[in-house]
Amino acid sequence: MALLTAVTLTSAATNVAAASATTSNTISSSDIGTRGCALNIINGSGGSINVTLEDPGTTAVGNVGTEVAQAVANSTDRWFKITKNHVDTSTGVATVTLSSATSVTYKLMRL
Repeated sequence: MALLTAVTLTSAATNVAAASATTSNTISSSDIGTRGCALNIINGSGGSINVTLEDPGTTAVGNVGTEVAQAVANSTDRWFKITKNHVDTSTGVATVTLSSATSVTYKLMRL
């Protein structure tokens, strides 16, 4: 798992360079904080990919949380809001998986 690097936006213009993603990525709870963060997945590949925000929670009766893969079409990008509810308390990170990481980059901003 690769720990994604977050950028803090300021009142001045902020340059955010895209970085390579892997098929299993983590985001530190300190980067998510109480306000969350915004993750931009940029798909430069020739095909659609799926992005899944892992749900570390369980229902009141102990069932595993529901995770829904969301498609990012080729040559497009999508934004995802990551909240403190995505953080697994046993690991201190949120996990984001990709069906493929070929030619896929990301930008991660603290909110």
